[in-house]
Amino acid sequence: MANTSDGRFVWYELMTTDSKAAVAFYTGVVGWKTQPFDAEHDYLMWVGSQGPLGGTMTLPKEAKATGTTPHWTSHVHVSDVDATVRSAQSLGGRVLVEPTDLPGVGRFSSIADPEGATICVFKAAQPMAAHDVSKPGEICWAELATTDHPSAFRFYAELFGWTKLGDHDMGPMGTYLVFGAGTTQIGGMFTSPKGVAKQPAWLYYIEVPDLDGAIAKAKATGAQLLTGPVEVPGGARIAQLKDPQGAAFALHSQKPKA
Repeated sequence: MANTSDGRFVWYELMTTDSKAAVAFYTGVVGWKTQPFDAEHDYLMWVGSQGPLGGTMTLPKEAKATGTTPHWTSHVHVSDVDATVRSAQSLGGRVLVEPTDLPGVGRFSSIADPEGATICVFKAAQPMAAHDVSKPGEICWAELATTDHPSAFRFYAELFGWTKLGDHDMGPMGTYLVFGAGTTQIGGMFTSPKGVAKQPAWLYYIEVPDLDGAIAKAKATGAQLLTGPVEVPGGARIAQLKDPQGAAFALHSQKPKA
């Protein structure tokens, strides 16, 4: 089955219970600005040095009623949303939001992979230039913690054409699979250790020039530090956190240049 994707993450969204507080938090910690999408919708775009990279909105009452909590999600660009959704279903995924047109923006759908992690597929109405994700303020990495990462990778490789670019031995934590769009690394995935009762989910890393400073700002404004700071293979440093409303996110700082 041929995939219908160029495999790029092109948009990131924060669904939260307090958009005003979330905007104050992320602008203070990672330096984003915001701008309204338009005058008609309760939707603010996150804007970095290379332009808009995502958005945020308040969780609808219907979503909160079903137990949905604040979270980040992402959109992977595809050439045909409907065909991608059919492929996802044939591969064991579920459709959470049927393919929907966003006038003047594009077409999207929300799906869950066979293990239950959620992600969106999107086709833009206009070309979307790729950002240089090494720059501060960009979302530079997508990471999937799941129940069976080899199986999850087969699903996404078939769906988006992602390629396996390597493995890292994490000792007791198991193997970390690095994947890419073509030869460009864009993320990783791993199987959560046994005994860890954790719903499969994606986590997104934001590039910051000063990891310790960003962590301090985050904690001072209500965030919870979950793990880190810790060095990862290649010399970069990371930390994983929850924002004041409870959405998980991560920070990444490149290895200093010699």
